[in-house]
Amino acid sequence: MSQAVKKPLTILQKSISKHVTIRLKNDVEYHGRMNNIDPYMNVILSDASEYSSGSVVANFGKIVIRGNNVLFIKIEDTI
Repeated sequence: MSQAVKKPLTILQKSISKHVTIRLKNDVEYHGRMNNIDPYMNVILSDASEYSSGSVVANFGKIVIRGNNVLFIKIEDTI
């Protein structure tokens, strides 16, 4: 049995409009709804909140995160 290879960018593009957590290389996290993502991992988030050391630092309507600052993107499970 061979298993299909899933490419990370394809999974992220299929996850547009889902809630995500994005951690940057400087340990700052952003939580929000992913509006778009491009091949360079640049991300547009809406209803974004910035977290530092586990507490909310700021709330934003819409932000753009440059891909070269991204450490990881976690797609949140909605119940």
